[in-house]
Amino acid sequence: METENLHIEIAYATPDQQVILELEVTPESSPRDVVLQSNIETYFPEIDKQTCDIGIFGKAIRPDHQLGNGDRIEIYRPLLADPKEVRKRRAAEGMRMKKGGGKDDEKTEKAKV
Repeated sequence: METENLHIEIAYATPDQQVILELEVTPESSPRDVVLQSNIETYFPEIDKQTCDIGIFGKAIRPDHQLGNGDRIEIYRPLLADPKEVRKRRAAEGMRMKKGGGKDDEKTEKAKV
């Protein structure tokens, strides 16, 4: 019995452009193999396909991850700034991270049931 090939997508995006390529690969292919056989560098020559971070549907994966039919391998861009350093800098400047709604000086009243 012959095993069917997997249909996989490769995705990469910059602030200005997004490309999603569809590939058909063997079930034995690793995520890195799929990235290497894609021609994503045609659209984004800055990608280092050997070392770029990759994931599937927003979650980082190991190099030996078993691919499933319909998976989308995402190639992640390097961070421009370390998130920890950004938070430290904001804290030092007295800035508050924006979470939730309302103004800082509003108080929430609780209704008595």
